[in-house]
Amino acid sequence: SSVPGRPGPNVMTLDGQRADGYAPATVNRRMAAVSGLFTFLAMRDPCLPNPMPKGQESRWVSSAQRSGLLGHLATPAARSPLRVREPRRLPRSLESDEVIALFQGLRTYRDRAMAGLMLYCGLRAGEVLALRIRDVDIGGRWLLVLGKGSKERRVPLDVDLAGVIQTYLLAERPESDEQRLFLVAKGANRGLPLTAAGLRTIFRYHREISGVPDGHPHALRHTFGSALAASGVDLSIMRELLGHAHVNTTARYIHLVPAHVKSEYDAAINRQKQSH
Repeated sequence: SSVPGRPGPNVMTLDGQRADGYAPATVNRRMAAVSGLFTFLAMRDPCLPNPMPKGQESRWVSSAQRSGLLGHLATPAARSPLRVREPRRLPRSLESDEVIALFQGLRTYRDRAMAGLMLYCGLRAGEVLALRIRDVDIGGRWLLVLGKGSKERRVPLDVDLAGVIQTYLLAERPESDEQRLFLVAKGANRGLPLTAAGLRTIFRYHREISGVPDGHPHALRHTFGSALAASGVDLSIMRELLGHAHVNTTARYIHLVPAHVKSEYDAAINRQKQSH
C-alpha cells in the first residue's frame, strides 16, 4: 500500500523483502516497531498469537532491564531474526586542515566553546546542550557530563577551552535565569536554552562557509576518539572519557590508528579475557 505524499510502498512484508530503496537501518527500525506492537498486543491478551519469530538472545542486558528492584534477575531478551544486515561504518574523523578551516569560521565564543567541547572533550551534541553552568568547573578544569541513560561522568577540561567558556560567560552569554550553559543569542528566543535544531542550524551554516561538508558535531567527537587511540590511551580510559556503555563501541577507534596501537589493543583484550 501507499501513503499519499510518500513514494513507493510503505508496508514491509514479514519475509524481509524491500523494494522501495529504504536504508537497512530504516528497515530494521520499522520491523522493530512492528515487533513491539505485537509484543504489546500479547501483553494485553496472552491468547493472541505473536507472528514475530524470536532469534538468539542478545549479548548483554540493557540498562533499562537492569533498573528496578528486580533488575538483578533480568536476562538478555531474544532478538527478532528479521533484520537486514547493516554495513559496519567506522567513525569518520576530520583532518587537521578541516578542523582549522571549520574553527576559523566560528565567530562567537559560544560556537567556539560548543565545538571545542566536542573536539577536545569528546562530548556528544546532546551532552553539550545539557550542560549547566554549575557543571563546568573552570578553575579545577573539570566537566560533569550527563550522558546516555542519565549516566554522569567527569571529563577533564582543556585549559584554552576553559578560557573560551569563561569569556563566553562574562562577555557574551545573555542575562537569563536559565541554568543551561548555552543559550540562544538573538531573536525572539534570546536567553532561552539552545535546542538541538538550533545546534544543527549553526553547524550547517559553518559547514557551508568553511567548505568542510563533513564538519558535523559527531565528526568532532570522532576526531577526539581517534586522537586518543592514536596517542595510545588505554581502552578503559577512552571508554570513560567517551561515555560508552560497552568497550566494543570504543574499540571501533582502534581500526583507524597505526598497527602498533592495534597490537596494544589485542594485548589488552587478551589480559581482560584471562582475568574472567
